[in-house]
Amino acid sequence: MSERRVKDEADSELADYLAKLGARVRDARAKRGMARRILARDSGVSERYLAQLEGGTGNPSIAVLRQIASAVDYPLADLIAGTVTAEGALGEIVDLLQGVEPARLPGIRAAIERHLEGGEQANKRQRIALIGLRGAGKSTLGRLLAARLDLPFVELNRIVERDYGGSIGEILALSGQPAFRRYERRALESALREHDRVVISTGGGIVSEPATFGLLLDHCHTVWIKASPEEHMNRVIDQGDLRPMARNDEAMEDLKAILAARESSYRRADASIDTSGQTIEESLAALVAAVKPMLARAI
Repeated sequence: MSERRVKDEADSELADYLAKLGARVRDARAKRGMARRILARDSGVSERYLAQLEGGTGNPSIAVLRQIASAVDYPLADLIAGTVTAEGALGEIVDLLQGVEPARLPGIRAAIERHLEGGEQANKRQRIALIGLRGAGKSTLGRLLAARLDLPFVELNRIVERDYGGSIGEILALSGQPAFRRYERRALESALREHDRVVISTGGGIVSEPATFGLLLDHCHTVWIKASPEEHMNRVIDQGDLRPMARNDEAMEDLKAILAARESSYRRADASIDTSGQTIEESLAALVAAVKPMLARAI
C-alpha cells in the first residue's frame, strides 16, 4: 500500500471520528437542554469553536473535551469513546437485536421490562410521575390530576429551589448542571420517601441523568406529556419567559434538537398523551384515562 493511500485512509478515519465526536457533543448538549452559548459560557470554550466541533471540523484536545464534559455533566470517557462494547450474555442479546425490525423493538423492550419487573408494581404503588419537556403542561395537569384523584402534588423543581435557596436559573448560572442534578436527585428521593400516593411533576431534563431517571421509573408510574415544538415554545413565552428567544436566533432548532435527543428516553414512560391542540379539560381527561389502569393494578 502506498504512503499516499495510507495517509488518505488515516485522514478519512479521523474525519469520520471527528464527525461522530461532534454529534456526541451536540447530543449531550441537547439532552441537557443547553443552548450552545450556555455551553460556551460554562465550559470556557468559544461558541464559534463549539460550532466547528459539533459540525465535525474541530479537532479538540483532551483538555478542551474535559471542559466540555464537565460543563454538560457527561462522562469524558463516553464522550471520547461514544460506544461501549457489550460482552458475554449481554453481547449476545445485543447481537440478536441487531437484525430485528425497528417496529418490533418497542414490544421487545416492554417484554424485557415485564420480565425484570418482579415486584415493580408494589414499588411504584400509587405514585404518578409526569415527564416531558417544559411547556407540555406537566405542572398544570399534575395539579389538576392530583385534585381529581385526591392525591398530594409535588413539583420537583420547587423542592430543588427551596433546598438550594434560589431559582433554577440561579443554580445553573452559579453552580452549574452537576449541582442542579444533585439537588434534583435529592428532591426525588425525598418525595419517594414521604409519599406512597402522589402526583409528581418532574423537570424536563430528568431523563438525561440515567441514575435519577431509573429511580423514577422504578418507583413511579410515568406518563410522557408531549406537545409539538411550536406549542412548547409558545407556552413558555406565554408564561412570560422570553429566555428561549433571548440572544438565540436558533431557539426553535435547539428545541427540536432537545426533543430528538430525549425522545427515546421519554418513550420509556408507561404511557403518553399529546396535548397539542387540546384544551386543558381534554388533556386532563386523556391523562385520567391513562393513569387509572395503572393505579388499579397497584392496589
